[in-house]
Amino acid sequence: MNRSIRRSTRRALLAALLGAAATLGAASPGAASADRPAATAVPLRVATYNIHAGAGQDGVFDLDRTAAAIRGLRADVIGLQEVDVHWGARSGFADEARQLAERLGMRAYFAPIYDLPPAAERTERRQYGVAVLSRLPVAAAENHEITRLSTQVPDPVPAPAPGFAEVTVRARGTLVHFYSTHLDYRTDPAVRRAQVDDMLGILAADRGPKVLVGDFNAEAGAPELAKLWGPLADAAPNGGTTYPAIDPVSRIDLVTVSPEVTVTGAHEVATEASDHRPVVADLLVRRHGR
Repeated sequence: MNRSIRRSTRRALLAALLGAAATLGAASPGAASADRPAATAVPLRVATYNIHAGAGQDGVFDLDRTAAAIRGLRADVIGLQEVDVHWGARSGFADEARQLAERLGMRAYFAPIYDLPPAAERTERRQYGVAVLSRLPVAAAENHEITRLSTQVPDPVPAPAPGFAEVTVRARGTLVHFYSTHLDYRTDPAVRRAQVDDMLGILAADRGPKVLVGDFNAEAGAPELAKLWGPLADAAPNGGTTYPAIDPVSRIDLVTVSPEVTVTGAHEVATEASDHRPVVADLLVRRHGR
């Protein structure tokens, strides 16, 4: 057999083998898709919880009760809102982010919205904002600015201010960007609309899977949140209401995810440890590393 014939024979054999492999793959899509999640996705449980500065629906400050409610979520990463750090008498001037982390054996990142001089006869700065607690290693953390309308100055105007927390966690080697937010509470949606634009700009600068959680002070169907849906998806579109904690009427505490993340389950949790109910979501995160 001459050389050109041998080359033609090898090419024909290779083409036949490739064709057979393609046929086998097409013939059993169920087996391929069933294997894929275990091979390429990482399980992750996340939660969001507005802790009302450690006060329950009854108005009583009890950080042990708050910690117990968070522990019961069994989440890997949790976004918290309304977190006091040496803020005032209502929370005993506690560093709530640090103390909750210690009670739960988790890492904490606190992102203040307000950072004010110490109260009379105290030395610690008064801070209030959002936080992230994580059982997973933290690769990076940042306190971003978004548009806010301050509650601490007279005649405020919308302006950039901190308090949008981003923590990059490492889940079995996969980097996941996790954000905790607390949007404006006022009836006028204008500030929330600006905050949505700001957050989407920050998320667009990050690569890989993303989870944005928080107290949005608006239902998922509110017009000012509309731009979120596409870049992100609501993890619990049929979920229960979250506010107020007793007999809730509104679903304003949301978990949202980017297209690299699949939601396998999500639900709110009935507890009176705050005036909000927490939301927990089980996710599968597409593997991604840097």
